[in-house]
Amino acid sequence: MSRIGKKPVPVPSGVTANVEGQTVKLKGPKGALQFDVPGDVAVAMEKDAIKLDPRAETKRARAMWGMSRAVVNNLMAGVTKGFERRLEITGVGYRAAVQGKNLQISLGYSHDVTYAIPDGIAVATPRPTEIVITGIDKQKVGQVAAEIRAFRPPEPYKGKGVKYANEFIFRKEGKKK
Repeated sequence: MSRIGKKPVPVPSGVTANVEGQTVKLKGPKGALQFDVPGDVAVAMEKDAIKLDPRAETKRARAMWGMSRAVVNNLMAGVTKGFERRLEITGVGYRAAVQGKNLQISLGYSHDVTYAIPDGIAVATPRPTEIVITGIDKQKVGQVAAEIRAFRPPEPYKGKGVKYANEFIFRKEGKKK
């Protein structure tokens, strides 16, 4: 039994939730999102909550049950509060700046890296060495953060590169004479 799947997803005030067949539509103060629940999971509105249950006792149905509940809960958090990921840039001359719909990043290459910011995502650079990614879709925010980090992942000797703000970089000792 899924411990997460058993709990219904509460619908807070200010959020309108609609369940049409297998589609869950949510509209809140930050925006609107929708999710198509897999066919292995039954979804229904109960009072001020969205209830999900597996249609069968198969391994796939139980897996989809917990995953679907977690996705619906993330959608609920997204339309009410939104999501944020912070990246830190470490290295001499490494910096970032937002220019219109693009993010210009200098990461020690012979050229600046230009990243096109997707729709529904806001990118800010409070300091040249910090990037803040915000949006209502948790998956999209995480994907954008991962793509930006992939341009120059942190290396273990000096820690140079782009890392998540809460990430720990395992450091290695350099060569000895």
